[in-house]
Amino acid sequence: MTKIKTEKQYKAACARIEELLKVVGNDTPSDDKNFLELDLISDLVADYEEVHFPVETPSLVDVLKLRMYEMGLTQTKLSELLSVSPSRVSEYLSGKCEPTLKVAREMSRKLNIDANIVLGV
Repeated sequence: MTKIKTEKQYKAACARIEELLKVVGNDTPSDDKNFLELDLISDLVADYEEVHFPVETPSLVDVLKLRMYEMGLTQTKLSELLSVSPSRVSEYLSGKCEPTLKVAREMSRKLNIDANIVLGV
C-alpha cells in the first residue's frame, strides 16, 4: 500500500497500529519486521490525517487564555506583566484589538508564545 485512500483503509490502518504497539517497544530493534511495519503504517496514517484532519494554528486569543490558565494569571496580573492596561488585555482576549509590535514581543518573550501566533502569521 502506498497511500490510504478511503476511511475504511484508514480505520484498518489505525487498528493495525494499535495491534503493533502491543508488540513494539522502545527496545525493539529498528530492523524488526513489526517495527518496520509500524513505521510504514504510521507514516501512511499521518499523511492521510494531514489531508483529512488538518490541525489549524490556534488563535492568539485561545493561546493567551491557555497561557493565563497555565501560569495562574488574572487579567490584572497579565496587564502588569505586559505593561498595558487591564482594559487593553480585555480587548486582546475578546479579539477586539491586536497587540502592538512592542506588546507582541513581550507576549512572545514573557508568555513563551510562538511569534508566528502572536503576529497572526
